Amino acid sequence: MHIHILGICGTFMGGLAALAKESGHRVTGCDAGVYPPMSDQLTALGIELIEGYGLEQLDLKPDLFVVGNVVSRARDGQGKPKYPLIEAILDQGLPYTSGPQWLGEHLLHNPQNPYHVLAVAGTHGKTTTSSMLAWILEHAGLEPGFLIGGVPLNFKTSARLGRGGKGPDSSHPNKPLFVIEADEYDSAFFDKRSKFVHYRPRTAVLNNLEFDHADIFDSLADIQRQFHHLLRTVPSNGRVIFNANEASLQQVLQMGCWSEKEGFGAPPSGAQLNTQNSTQWCAHGPAHSFDVIQGQSVLGHLDWQLSGEHNQMNALAAIAAANHVGVSVTQSIEALSLFNNVKRRMELIGEIPFKGAQEPVRVYDDFAHHPTAIKTTLEGLRHQLDHAHPKEQPKSRILCVFEPRSNTMKLGSMSSLLPDSLSQSDLSFCLTKGLDWDAKDALSPLGDKAFCAQSVPDLVNLVMKHVQAGDHIVCMSNGGFGGIHRLLLNALTKT
Repeated sequence: MHIHILGICGTFMGGLAALAKESGHRVTGCDAGVYPPMSDQLTALGIELIEGYGLEQLDLKPDLFVVGNVVSRARDGQGKPKYPLIEAILDQGLPYTSGPQWLGEHLLHNPQNPYHVLAVAGTHGKTTTSSMLAWILEHAGLEPGFLIGGVPLNFKTSARLGRGGKGPDSSHPNKPLFVIEADEYDSAFFDKRSKFVHYRPRTAVLNNLEFDHADIFDSLADIQRQFHHLLRTVPSNGRVIFNANEASLQQVLQMGCWSEKEGFGAPPSGAQLNTQNSTQWCAHGPAHSFDVIQGQSVLGHLDWQLSGEHNQMNALAAIAAANHVGVSVTQSIEALSLFNNVKRRMELIGEIPFKGAQEPVRVYDDFAHHPTAIKTTLEGLRHQLDHAHPKEQPKSRILCVFEPRSNTMKLGSMSSLLPDSLSQSDLSFCLTKGLDWDAKDALSPLGDKAFCAQSVPDLVNLVMKHVQAGDHIVCMSNGGFGGIHRLLLNALTKT
């Protein structure tokens, strides 16, 4: 069929477009401010992109319009529709659906070739855990399909159909595997259910759960209800793999779970391993080098490039999920030892010599935009730096440069959590443009360790006034951040 995608440059919708094209459909699409890198990727696939949401797109006469959740019934100050194309689609009774629904009905559960879906849900770590899981399955020779909200560096693409390698799981031997990042955000303006309700996984990972998306959810309980709806879709011979350390997920399970359950977790730092607890999958040792334990048996040891307890938990979740489709722990550990992480997850952008000093300044790009994600990422880097340098050497400094860009952060509902989340940063720099709350006041507990600026160039100037040789500059945003990474590298090169 010919499908026309509204909001095609978003990560999810762009990945869906690539999958539809690979499936043999004709794909066109539109967006406001058609922008790279997604626009470049889609153009390379031969997908025609149109700027804006004009009525002329009706002339394409597609078989179906697939509507992204960026589209709404919003009006401007003069009462004119912000998205005139969707108004015309509704007025003329043309066929339309949401992206998640199209994906579920036409691809994941196509009667001719349905997948065994492995869905990774949670407030944090979805992209990284999905990438780990897809890589484990690939390394095991299973050639999975996947749709991930980032670019796994082991694959160089965010979506593919896979070649239908059959999993060794004897209960579902004829189904190819598909890994999907299962987002709890709503599906479309006309379908306020979470995206993941459409995926109907046989393997469901619940990584963690806390309040987020304050623009569409009023409370944690609202999000827990959506997670419970996800559990309702998992069959009795499916498996729910959950973070046993999270009380919020325990509450979701108590609302009803009709499938197999496996917990994963890790003892608190410095604690002795308690093999008598109910957690079936456990880690013992520091995050960069630890034993993988199931029940009371040590099944292997993982040494790898990643750090931080959050990544240790992500690894346990991916290992447990892969085990459900027959991949051994030994195979998973071997794969993760070769895992290259995800683009924009503590991605080292550049190392620049600084004023003739021996230690360069390093600049990273990271997607963290929720206080908890900021905190765990910085804690992971601090642990890594402290482990890498002898105690007699000066402590490496971390400079966090961040943009509160997500809808939740823009609303200011989590601003009070920022000082604690930035506690591992020696200096913090905040872009305040577009905020409805006082960032300077929110960061005041940090005293002279926090700085604010209204523009990206001003923020770069502030950083350059305080940077020293050996510093690690971590730029955090879920957007392009005005190209601040390159601006910093250019400024450092001129020193």
